[in-house]
Amino acid sequence: MAEKTSHSSDGGADGGPRSASGGDSPVILSNETGSFAWGVLAKRHPALIQQVRDAFPYGPRQHEALDALLDEITNGVIEPLDPSEPNHGQWAAWGREHFGRSWFDAPFLWAESYFYRRLLDAIEYFGTGPWQGVDPFAPFKRAELRGTAVDEELRALDTLADAPADERATALLHASLWGNRADLGFRVTEGEAAPGDATGGLVADDSALLWQLLPTGAGATVAVVADNAGRELIPDLILIDHLLLHRHAERIVLHVKPYPYYVSDAMTADVVDCLRRLTEAPGEAGGIGGRLWNAMATGRLAVRTHPFFCAPLPYEEMPTDLREEFAAGTLTILKGDLNYRRLVGDQTWDATTPFADRTAYFPGAVAALRTLKSDVIVGLEKKLLDSLEQSGTAWRTSGTHALIQVRP
Repeated sequence: MAEKTSHSSDGGADGGPRSASGGDSPVILSNETGSFAWGVLAKRHPALIQQVRDAFPYGPRQHEALDALLDEITNGVIEPLDPSEPNHGQWAAWGREHFGRSWFDAPFLWAESYFYRRLLDAIEYFGTGPWQGVDPFAPFKRAELRGTAVDEELRALDTLADAPADERATALLHASLWGNRADLGFRVTEGEAAPGDATGGLVADDSALLWQLLPTGAGATVAVVADNAGRELIPDLILIDHLLLHRHAERIVLHVKPYPYYVSDAMTADVVDCLRRLTEAPGEAGGIGGRLWNAMATGRLAVRTHPFFCAPLPYEEMPTDLREEFAAGTLTILKGDLNYRRLVGDQTWDATTPFADRTAYFPGAVAALRTLKSDVIVGLEKKLLDSLEQSGTAWRTSGTHALIQVRP
């Protein structure tokens, strides 16, 4: 696929989402009743509107807008942004094939992304009034960050302090991987994910290759594209500290979202909240927090964002500036389910399609750390796939399985 050169404010291609290059697998829609994608639009999104409505003392205007959005996503057709809204032109281009149709008939990735954009408009996040810039998901994130579960997880770091570096590396990599279970959006309708076997639940494990790409003292620059805040971002930060402390990387760039997205996705404010949570903790966690705080001050750890991270497009359509930044690094680590869907394409791929084939376009080495919470998956061995399919469980979407996939 030809490289995109758009420099629009949302950082994507000029048209609507398309199949990834060379891909003849259908794009996932949400119009199959009972499917995972259908459940997100039919159940999760209405529940989220109610949660946001209850979490803030919004006025009549916001309440009316939220009610209208709820009615539209359940009974109506997709409406375009008001011309007065920021990035109206970009979203008009992205949605021109979908406006006037049922939300359930639009590509799942596009519909999810546009829902969150519309939700922010309803609560006047981009406006000029008193609700400008107020994260509608902040109460959920902060409550999770203050929870006793985080205390327990941070105390557990003390038991790892004296472990050999390789054992600690494996433990922290798995903590970052499985931390994705803390995704608030996943729990809106599903409830807390049950603990699982962090080894037996792996359907692909290229962790040895990941460490081969980051040998000690090689002066690597690593990009980490974050997913969720709170209980997922903290283990991500702890893993980043390990990479810096043991010189697997000399510099790490942590990429976060520019505005609230997908309930719990991390923004700069969430990074700061997590760093404060770490620095205020006793024991090993406090030491990690202090090191990370200093790493920010010296530039060894940098936080960046880009409008493309909130675009309804696959990474194959990333703009030139982001492509060049990833190409300049040693490795890009993509965290979480949404990043995985955008990385390989939100399509009904044969699950045995090689991961390297679906990521061949990516500029440089790439690793995916993902707890499975949607239907898309590639890179599985046929024997394992058959076993999973015969298990009778919702292994693709339940959060009980995970993967570490690497393309050098």
